[in-house]
Amino acid sequence: MSHIPHLINGERVAGTGRTAPVFNPSTGDSTAAVGLADRATLQLAIDAAKAAFPAWRNTPAAKRAQIMFRFKQLLEQNENEIAALISAEHGKTIEDAIGELKRGIENVEFACAAPEILKGEYSRNVGPNIDAWTDLQPVGVVAGITPFNFPAMVPLWMYPLAIVCGNCFILKPSERDPSSTLFIAELLNQAGLPKGVLNVVNGDKDAVDGLIEAPEVKALSFVGSTPIAEYIYSEGTKRGKRVQALGGAKNHAVLMPDADLDNAVSALMGAAYGSCGERCMAISVAVCVGDQIADALVEKIVPQIQALKIGAGTSCGLDMGPLVTAAARDKVKGYIDAGVAQGAKLVVDGRDLVVPGNENGFFVGGTLFDQVTPDMTIYTDEIFGPVLCIVRVGSLEQAMQLINDHEYGNGTCIFTRDGEAARLFCDEIEVGMVGVNVPLPVPVSYHSFGGWKRSLFGDLHAYGPDGVRFYTRKKAITQRWPARKSHEAAQFAFPSNG
Repeated sequence: MSHIPHLINGERVAGTGRTAPVFNPSTGDSTAAVGLADRATLQLAIDAAKAAFPAWRNTPAAKRAQIMFRFKQLLEQNENEIAALISAEHGKTIEDAIGELKRGIENVEFACAAPEILKGEYSRNVGPNIDAWTDLQPVGVVAGITPFNFPAMVPLWMYPLAIVCGNCFILKPSERDPSSTLFIAELLNQAGLPKGVLNVVNGDKDAVDGLIEAPEVKALSFVGSTPIAEYIYSEGTKRGKRVQALGGAKNHAVLMPDADLDNAVSALMGAAYGSCGERCMAISVAVCVGDQIADALVEKIVPQIQALKIGAGTSCGLDMGPLVTAAARDKVKGYIDAGVAQGAKLVVDGRDLVVPGNENGFFVGGTLFDQVTPDMTIYTDEIFGPVLCIVRVGSLEQAMQLINDHEYGNGTCIFTRDGEAARLFCDEIEVGMVGVNVPLPVPVSYHSFGGWKRSLFGDLHAYGPDGVRFYTRKKAITQRWPARKSHEAAQFAFPSNG
């Protein structure tokens, strides 16, 4: 069995002590062991980042960008190997893994614009012989804690931008599928990144707490569940750190009576069942405005759910692979049990799916509930599995109230041909990312990603312009060079340019 190491100061470090098994979700076999860092190992990474920071912060932005250009090229050249690593440890299909990587590369492309995005503002003669400008300076040693469901993309949301802004970075990836994350980080070192600027430390809660407690770590980025996001935000901010912590979601798709139903069904299939529903932007609730559209949706979508091609994620041409762990599979099945017990109508049941040749894999088939009500746990909770719930309401206003009342506000969408309805929805819905006839409204890299309510803790969203703001500190500088041989008396009133 192979051992997955840490990456500290540009070198692989085996680490000592505790390990965790890494599984192939398609077979159920344990394929590797990953070391779980103790505080001493974590401190090695912190020390390496701290030592690298003075030289890196003074490296010209254009030179940092050149490294990112080479990194982007290496990512594209190694696309197939990265996708295979993702699929082998996460379970998502090869095609889905490639799509994940491509979205991550978009963020590297944005980071390549470092000379442009780090330009400050300048004003000449704000007063007599006085000029003023702002300077975007790096925060220092920063850290990211990333989830299992996007082992390539979510880290690429964070460290490329943090690094081109002049920071040094410590990444704590998910211990469930760390191999692709480590491989990608090594590609950045191959691109010419100096030692210590990026460090990867595998671990569990002990490593997370170490990053929170370390005074050298000035900022924390996190993506994961809401309870952990709230914990990291609370513990980090009370220690004076910057924190952006992205949490859970319960994303609704509203189907209006005038929706293009064929296209809406195709969109829902991908949004609900793609990546086995293990996406924070997955659509897990279809809110149908009127029984007519709900009945038509059920009629059209059931055959497509039953026809899903499900198998080992490492195979090509599939729609869906397994869930990431046996515990995740059992949790999803438990939610389906609860939905039945609480009175929802189970239209398609994925609990008994068996994949020939992969009988021990962590599979759950596509599942559909109808007649779901807001008091049911399959509605209130983030299931994080291939389960779509249909809720029936009488009006757009009722649909919007349903969404606005939910504790999460990550993503939502509306399917309609009515521009007035779409505009009202976009204006009044209390959700951070909204799609109109777009089921997964994930912003492109030059915008920013983040939800509202209990889907985000912190003032700034991830990547894009907000990412630049998060990973830099703005310094305002006012400078005066008096004319020679001039002398002014002391001024005791508060200065102004009046």
